[in-house]
Amino acid sequence: AKRILKVALIVVAAVVVIVGAYVVYVVATYSRIADHEKLAVNTDVYSGAASYELLKTGEEYTAFTYNIGFGAYDHDYSFFMDTGAMADGTETAGKSSRAASKDAAAHNTELVTSAVLSEMPDIALFQEVDVKADRSYDVDQRGVILDAMDTYYGREGGVNWTFASNFHSAYLFYPPTKPIGKISESGLLTVSHYTIGTSMRWSYPVSDAFPTKFFDLDRCFTVNRMPVTDDAGAPAGDLVLINTHMSAYDKGGTIRREQMKLLGEVIANEYELGNWVIVGGDFNHAIGGSENKFMNGMQRPPWVEAFAEDQLPEHFRMVIADNADTVATDRDTSIPYTKGVNYEVTLDGFIVSDNVKASSENIDTDYEASDHNPVKLKFSLQ
Repeated sequence: AKRILKVALIVVAAVVVIVGAYVVYVVATYSRIADHEKLAVNTDVYSGAASYELLKTGEEYTAFTYNIGFGAYDHDYSFFMDTGAMADGTETAGKSSRAASKDAAAHNTELVTSAVLSEMPDIALFQEVDVKADRSYDVDQRGVILDAMDTYYGREGGVNWTFASNFHSAYLFYPPTKPIGKISESGLLTVSHYTIGTSMRWSYPVSDAFPTKFFDLDRCFTVNRMPVTDDAGAPAGDLVLINTHMSAYDKGGTIRREQMKLLGEVIANEYELGNWVIVGGDFNHAIGGSENKFMNGMQRPPWVEAFAEDQLPEHFRMVIADNADTVATDRDTSIPYTKGVNYEVTLDGFIVSDNVKASSENIDTDYEASDHNPVKLKFSLQ
């Protein structure tokens, strides 16, 4: 009996040491990504074709925003960090942390590019784009998207693009049966057929709660300055194009209010400087009263907070999609997707300044490649 007890104590001690060493490793390798980081404006896309065409006042253009969910969220996918409840109160919880396979991640990414190119936007904003990560089996999603868009736009002069990292991590051994693994680079991709002059990454305030901070993103937005000319071809100022991805796991919306405050200060300053401003992306707020519009067979999740127009500074508005009453942009991921069953809400869209004429449409992809639907914006600079 003494020998069995001794062996058991040695095993327990070994487990404690291993777990302790792993926790130290995760904590020691954790770091926030630099704030106010100047981003490269890339004009060396795969074909070598870059765009030097400038935006003009009075012309109509299209922009597109799409959270691609790192190529994992097909209809069978549920995410381990998400919980919810069916209408009858039955609790639900997601299971997976990775895409089903490398083929699945690659296929879903190809579906994303097809959805974008079918709308032929002049500008495209993407969130949750993996460059190198175990969760997406090292599928270079940035490369796939750029290759497709460069092929499309290359006939007319190519593209410019910027990329900001918002997630890198040590090897994460969770969930134990199929862990997230290591994420080397993932983030926000902005692609434009028109010239981007400069770009900068701004860090959002985020939660420091343990252990959420190790699994959640280093939330950020990118400020891309695009020169604009008037009818005579003379410089007229900049379109300040912002790509954003706000916090999701924020019950009560405290962190998101801080993030909106920072974003509001930045865009108000740009407007005062005489620029046009468009903010596109995943706001992780329920837009246009959508929080109770698409209940389907589930209850509203506790993290869903309504977007309040009074969060925006003067001269700005959220563009509500023309089809906002019939098409949402995000589905509950605590269960696999079945049309008409999952809770849905609109989290994605565009904020514009009042010198931008704009309308938008939520594109119904039926969540075939992501837990989000994309949004298309038509706009002109007044």
